[in-house]
Amino acid sequence: MNPELQAEIEAALGGASIDDLLDENPEHRKRGEARAMKTGIVAAIHGPNVLVEFGPRMQGSCPKLQFETLPNVGDSLEFIIERRDKDGMLVLSRQGAIQKATWDALEIGQIVEAMCTGTNKGGLDMEIASHKAFMPAGHVALYHVPDLTTFAGQKFACEVIELDRRQNRIVLSRRAVLQAERKEKQAETLENLEIGATVDATVTSVKPYGAFADIGGVEGLIHISEMSWDRISDASKFVKTGDLVRVQILDIDHAQSPPKIALGMKQLIADPMISTMGSIEVGENTTGKVTRLAAFGAFVDIGDGVEGLVHISELSHQRIKSAKDAVKEGEEVTVRVLSVDPATRRIALSLKQAQAEDGSEDGPAREEDPAIRKLREKFGGGDLKGGIDYR
Repeated sequence: MNPELQAEIEAALGGASIDDLLDENPEHRKRGEARAMKTGIVAAIHGPNVLVEFGPRMQGSCPKLQFETLPNVGDSLEFIIERRDKDGMLVLSRQGAIQKATWDALEIGQIVEAMCTGTNKGGLDMEIASHKAFMPAGHVALYHVPDLTTFAGQKFACEVIELDRRQNRIVLSRRAVLQAERKEKQAETLENLEIGATVDATVTSVKPYGAFADIGGVEGLIHISEMSWDRISDASKFVKTGDLVRVQILDIDHAQSPPKIALGMKQLIADPMISTMGSIEVGENTTGKVTRLAAFGAFVDIGDGVEGLVHISELSHQRIKSAKDAVKEGEEVTVRVLSVDPATRRIALSLKQAQAEDGSEDGPAREEDPAIRKLREKFGGGDLKGGIDYR
């Protein structure tokens, strides 16, 4: 290139050499370093290209396909400088725009459209610029995808993360593109979040204590206790990674960075216990099944998954050390309703008071002792009375 023209170009580009902006150093590309960006003025729209000026005698072109809305002549926009063509004109691209890749122009960091041709045990088989490429399973999505076959036959945007022309090796990442999109949405999402709002969320991971879900570039936690009105012991049996769920924002802790967000699912469905409580009358007897034992008593399901507590003091007329001394899990029992509190979702029950009403105050009827039975028969079968007759 003419030295005078070179100097003029560098002056127009703010003193940087054009080679620095093009970053044609293969070592830089191998490390995946960011490509140069420069602000230019839209000079014209001609055929399939948008012509851009960076200085009086320095122009570049960017495909119209990379614009969602065509710019106006005179607009000042940022462009990525990809390379020079044989005429010395700069080939430009828009950040985040999907490019139709060509083998010669392919480089690390490009966002390109590729086709998934199949799967293998390590990820996806891809095709780009008529060459085979590979996408590791961990780079397919933001979260684990159990069935990669759903991507076969699809075209999607991805980033070139490895390129070795000699080995004909190309490695792509869809996750990198999704992460960039997510980061763009993050600030807007945080600005508009409100406690009590209802939003759609995608489950990104499941833990023993709950599930993390993406609500538009921001992650929140659905604690296991906020998933269902029923008692859940294993979150993975209720939701799985990739599930789309409807959640309510319960709390936002801006003291954390990023903010800690609490989400809930059960708040969006009716509480079956509240509706059942309305039909329960204090003082009535009802039957139920013992669901679990605790140090302080036994829980009894009295229908529709509604549990009440029989305190250990209400299990037996005798003093007992443990709930298992009176009942066992799975046993069907008759209990008395002592109190119903919808505000705390608590129902107090009594086993001994129900027994008292049916005449078994001292607990379940026991077989009569053989010696007592013989005495009863000897004295006419009536009640035996103790004491001394002084007549």
